[in-house]
Amino acid sequence: MTHITAAELKQRLETEDIFLLDVREPFEHEAYHIGGMLLPLDTVIANSSLIPKDKPVIVYCKKGIRSQIAIQRLEQKFGFRNLINLQGGMEGWAELES
Repeated sequence: MTHITAAELKQRLETEDIFLLDVREPFEHEAYHIGGMLLPLDTVIANSSLIPKDKPVIVYCKKGIRSQIAIQRLEQKFGFRNLINLQGGMEGWAELES
């Protein structure tokens, strides 16, 4: 599994076409997010057709655990090879912002 730090992601967002996928719950997304599509973890498999396979997809959650689970499931079931886990999730991003 590929991982990216918040600092690396911030840099890449400035120059690359990256798809962001938030796998947290709606209330978490509403409180704080960095953009992208919201697909809570329990809906990711059913909505996998909404996730592009032709560009980098950064998957994020609160701490980076649910995003790892989502990536494992998508890779195993659908053969995704472009998914990248945001290390530290939104907590890591918030540290970068402060």
